[in-house]
Amino acid sequence: MNYIRARLTSFSLAVMACLVLVGPAYAADALPSWNDGATKQAILEFVKTTTDPSSDDFVAVEDRIVTFDNDGTLWVEHPMYTQLAFALDRVKALAPQHPEWKTTQPFKAVLDNDMKTVAASGEKGILELVMASHAGMSTAEFEAIVKDWFATARHPRFNKPYTELTYLPMVELLEYLRANDFKTYIVSGGGIEFMRPMTQAVYGIPPEQVIGSSIKTQYEMKDGKPVLMRLAEINFIDDKTGKPVGINMYIGKRPVASFGNSDGDRQMLEWTGAGEGARLMGLVYHDDADREYAYGPAGGLPESPFGTFSQSTMDEAKKNGWQIISMKNDWARIFAFDE
Repeated sequence: MNYIRARLTSFSLAVMACLVLVGPAYAADALPSWNDGATKQAILEFVKTTTDPSSDDFVAVEDRIVTFDNDGTLWVEHPMYTQLAFALDRVKALAPQHPEWKTTQPFKAVLDNDMKTVAASGEKGILELVMASHAGMSTAEFEAIVKDWFATARHPRFNKPYTELTYLPMVELLEYLRANDFKTYIVSGGGIEFMRPMTQAVYGIPPEQVIGSSIKTQYEMKDGKPVLMRLAEINFIDDKTGKPVGINMYIGKRPVASFGNSDGDRQMLEWTGAGEGARLMGLVYHDDADREYAYGPAGGLPESPFGTFSQSTMDEAKKNGWQIISMKNDWARIFAFDE
């Protein structure tokens, strides 16, 4: 019996020694697709200090809230937002039922593949397209349509499903944060019911932790069963000043860290940074035209309404100590399919 006890003690000590040795190595390799540098170090240091009970910056588990924008932050947003690509496909599919669209803008531009005119229609035109293609059905019907589209649609440049065009370094960051007991949320200007069908499988973020723009829904009885019908009316826009409002409305706590990529995320990062204690704010900077796209202060693409990153946002980020996450310099890989 003493021999067995001694062997078990030796085994336990060996396991503990291995854990001690493996721990720091795991921390160093927690973000393998990130290049070593100031940005990666800032992330690792933030997690280390906020999860160390002996640190003055320790954050209790229940307060470890981190918010992420989606388009341009977690997945590709060019040459247009993924949801707009979905809306355009829906308009084309519904066109036989609407002969008037052949002569009515912006629908005519969609049917003519005239993206310049679609873009020129601005928020008003895009809203018309979304309302026409996203409403008039139940929430369950809409979810099925979205899932079918994700299963078949391909990005025009990469010829991959949109769900494969997530940024590997950001997916690693999500996993690293959750491994350290942070709760990760999506806070996006995109449609909440467009994102929810895919976020669990793609990001590991359940539907209840997705905040987005929404249209109104109405409870009805259909064929003897209760349904929620999607109406052609805006309910909430989760962009710019709407993001802190959405965070307060749906989460009820201020994040300790937040990540975005555009002018539409400024207020979310400002709201996060105004809290007490350690804070981490980051902006993904699209400056790699070879592997993805270059826009905003990086130039590359002409002025685009998608993912606008102005010089004033860059200036505010530098002034406030936000992390500028350079795709070109900070990421060894962008997509999982990259060599």
